[in-house]
Amino acid sequence: MPEHEGNPPNTAGAPLPQPQVEKASNWLPSLVWLVPLLAALIGIGLVAKSYFDEGPTVTVSFRNGEGLEAGKTKVKYKDVEVGLVRAISLSADLSKVLVTIDMNKGARRFIAADSRFWVVKPRVGASGVSGLDTLLSGAYIGVDAGKSEETSHEFTGLEKLPQVAGDQKGTQYTLHGETLGSIDAGSPVFYRRIPVGQVMGYELENNGQGVAVKVFVNAPYDQYVGKNTRWWHASGVDLQLDSGGFKLNTQSVAAMLIGGIGFESVTGRKPDTVAAAGSEFPLAADQSSAMREQDGAPITTVFYFNQSLRGLSPGAPIDFRGIVLGEVRSVGVEFDPVKKDFRMPVTVDMYPSRLGRSFQETVTDEKDRNAGPLVLERMVSHGLRGQLRTGNLLTGQLYIALDFFPNAAQAKLDMNAYPLEVPTVPNALDELQAQIASIARKLDKVPFDQIGNNLRDSLKSADTLFKKVDSQLVPELQSTLGEARQTFGAAQQVLQQDSPVQSDLRTALQQMTQTLQSLNELSDYLQRHPESLIRAKPQPTKEKK
Repeated sequence: MPEHEGNPPNTAGAPLPQPQVEKASNWLPSLVWLVPLLAALIGIGLVAKSYFDEGPTVTVSFRNGEGLEAGKTKVKYKDVEVGLVRAISLSADLSKVLVTIDMNKGARRFIAADSRFWVVKPRVGASGVSGLDTLLSGAYIGVDAGKSEETSHEFTGLEKLPQVAGDQKGTQYTLHGETLGSIDAGSPVFYRRIPVGQVMGYELENNGQGVAVKVFVNAPYDQYVGKNTRWWHASGVDLQLDSGGFKLNTQSVAAMLIGGIGFESVTGRKPDTVAAAGSEFPLAADQSSAMREQDGAPITTVFYFNQSLRGLSPGAPIDFRGIVLGEVRSVGVEFDPVKKDFRMPVTVDMYPSRLGRSFQETVTDEKDRNAGPLVLERMVSHGLRGQLRTGNLLTGQLYIALDFFPNAAQAKLDMNAYPLEVPTVPNALDELQAQIASIARKLDKVPFDQIGNNLRDSLKSADTLFKKVDSQLVPELQSTLGEARQTFGAAQQVLQQDSPVQSDLRTALQQMTQTLQSLNELSDYLQRHPESLIRAKPQPTKEKK
């Protein structure tokens, strides 16, 4: 080893030299380290730039992925590209298709919780034909920005094109009806037969007894929707054939094809108070029903008839002297174990409040609109009865007429029963049939056979009598007639004008006439000179010459 590399050898006890310590100078890094440092800074900048330049990523679930393709299907808003489909996969339960979308940097508003996504492709619906441009370019995903302050990265795609855009001005309302009728999403909404909105969608009520229809009325026509606005089905061709005859109502050609809904205020004027967004209204079957005064809750009643109900169908009116108080809900049949016979129950919904509030207050002394059962009870106690009548001779349709029958048997309404049973009376035709049947039963009791036998015996006796008349009485009558002829001949001779008897009788009559004249003169004289009965008749005096 060289000497300068190790410790010097220790010779002869010579002292070791002291080390010299020098101060370290300031160290400067080599320029080589600047290259990786600069590369790291550039990478961090690129990552930051990429993060801030990229938009949000959302996942939308659809029922199927028809027309969608990863890396090619675009997301558009008003025909402007705002995103691109990155991946398509299936959900864990295989019930949905999950579409991952990379939105553009300026598309952060589309992650609002109420944003909507749907697939745009050729469709033919109630609102018309849409998506024809996708026949060549292919399907794409449409998006509508929401207004919610909350954000979300997972959405459920719509199966149909939304009828109203998020930035469209207007007001949304909810209508509650018994049936959907012929309306569909996109069906028009009319005000005085002018299309002012459209149906957004519909769903079944929670209780399953009706449907809820969401409608959108465009601005500025929503100012005509007030708290007292009435809504009705204006769908298709409303052709009714019932006890009232033929009725044909149409709203427009569009409504005839795709249905529609109409609305109007009760007064027909612009409402003073505009209905708030989201207000709920009842949906009537037709305009006449909608414009009628609100009836309140119906009273379920039942009528029992002992006759054929052919021609009476659900929906038939309950008529009280021309006022419709309700309609038939169902027609059935049941066996009466007491009378051992069948009877026909007819269940109806009645609205006694249609008789007027003043009548209701007069009858029940109550102002409650739900006092209908009490009104019905008072009317039944005064002779109100139900009767089947023919409403249309051409169609044979029947309806139930309510009227007062003073001679009807006494009846009382059981207020604890459900449904309330209203007594009935047979109609005039049934009464006539009953009378004819009664007469027929009485005729059946007449002993026509015995009467025929007696009549035959009487004819035999008369035949025997006529034979006796011919053999015994006729000869005697002939001799009697001969004698009578002789007598009449003699009398005729006596009564002839030239007979002596006639001359003597004429002379006697003339003398009798003269005698009567003398008696008349004597009577007149005595009246003038009654003293002549005592005195003699004075002699006539001679005139002096």
